[in-house]
Amino acid sequence: MLPCSQRIIAPSLLAADWSRLADECSRAIRAGVDWLHLDVMDGHLVDNISFGPQFVATIHRTNDIFLDVHLMIDRPDHFLDRFIKAGADNITVHVEANHDVGDTLRRIRAAGLTCGLAIDGQTPFAAAEPWLDQIDLFLVMTINAGFGGQALIPETLDKVRAAKAWREAHGLSYHIEVDGGVHNGTLPDVLAAGANAIVAGTALFGVPDMEAAVRHFRSL
Repeated sequence: MLPCSQRIIAPSLLAADWSRLADECSRAIRAGVDWLHLDVMDGHLVDNISFGPQFVATIHRTNDIFLDVHLMIDRPDHFLDRFIKAGADNITVHVEANHDVGDTLRRIRAAGLTCGLAIDGQTPFAAAEPWLDQIDLFLVMTINAGFGGQALIPETLDKVRAAKAWREAHGLSYHIEVDGGVHNGTLPDVLAAGANAIVAGTALFGVPDMEAAVRHFRSL
């Protein structure tokens, strides 16, 4: 995994044209992105359903880019081995999900992957504190998880600031990732708050020239 001092651009495949999935992945890679972000939703933890391990495996077979798999599912411990086998490089699980968070993180790391912990837009930062020394990535949902196209909730950036302060105070090195409502207008605030890993959907996949969009994301 790249150092947390480096800006990482991770377009969300939820916003890609799934009828041209391989081409869309190639388009993102040619545009110079660092990771592909895959939001897995089960209809329980969040009110939407997206895709599962077979979809992740398909992406893995078509390219060798880092796959940042975000399990927005109620039982990540139950499905974990399937996503590991599918080719995920990082797996992020939610603190709100129904599982032993510490044990799930240990299993991810034992499989040779990096691990992340996510909190939803309404969850306080304190809910994640017990596990922040066990992760490689801390994901702050800057919307209410479940659907793309929502506006960023400004108050969620307080958790980004808290995550940065905690990392510095405890000598840690996890990435701080944001997901939801990130575009040219909100990215400066996101970066100023302390995020370095940027998930964006329509702001990247939804534009004709993704390479120019990625360059702009890096230049801000």
